[in-house]
Amino acid sequence: MDLADRPCVPCGKGTPPLEEESCRELLTGLDPGWELDAAGRLVRELSFPDFAGALAYVNRVGEIAEEADHHPEIELGWGRVRLRIWTHSIDGLSENDFILAARWDRAFGG
Repeated sequence: MDLADRPCVPCGKGTPPLEEESCRELLTGLDPGWELDAAGRLVRELSFPDFAGALAYVNRVGEIAEEADHHPEIELGWGRVRLRIWTHSIDGLSENDFILAARWDRAFGG
């Protein structure tokens, strides 16, 4: 099953974060540009020709995040967007983070 088609399953406080090896494996199911940062968060930075394009992207990302009830940190600037996501309840990455990133990838065609 494609990563974007998997259901998001709520994580309880006792759920352990994914190990780095699992994160690296799931990362291969995402479009190029996604990375794991030093804090173990899933991050992607994108460039746009103007502020309006970046804002439109952020608005759509927000809609998809709301549908999944799973929310990223979003930095918006002129012609740029930075997404940073992790599962707050476990203070680490879960499969849900990768599912959401895959849904964003699908929505924007990479």
